[in-house]
Amino acid sequence: TRLVGGVKAANLVKTQKGEDPFTFSAPKNGALKKLPAGTVDTLLQPENKDKLKGILTYHVVAGKLDSAAVAKAIKDGNGKATLKTVQGEEITASMEGNDVIITDAKGGKSKVTTADVMQLNGVIHVVDSVLLPK
Repeated sequence: TRLVGGVKAANLVKTQKGEDPFTFSAPKNGALKKLPAGTVDTLLQPENKDKLKGILTYHVVAGKLDSAAVAKAIKDGNGKATLKTVQGEEITASMEGNDVIITDAKGGKSKVTTADVMQLNGVIHVVDSVLLPK
């Protein structure tokens, strides 16, 4: 629910509903609690729209990558798959045991808790932490 508010505040609703396929690593509400106090409220202020947009688009990869495609990319990459985000920077997918882990540009790790939430224009993978660009 907080994520949807962020998408609206960053004027990304049209992008989200577009026809191009995408893969979205969606932080669950609990993930936002891991951020420093006041971070979400600060990002939702109009003057921080560009920063919010950058963080949100950092969670999006062009193309539809379901869990099988992500697993194949990790295997083909000898244990790591580097994925370019819509924001422009990269995230890295890897495995830790049976868990898919997404590592952001700052070295933060987020576990995929729910995979393959299929949408008309892509797929969502729910993650337990917010991914942060440089």
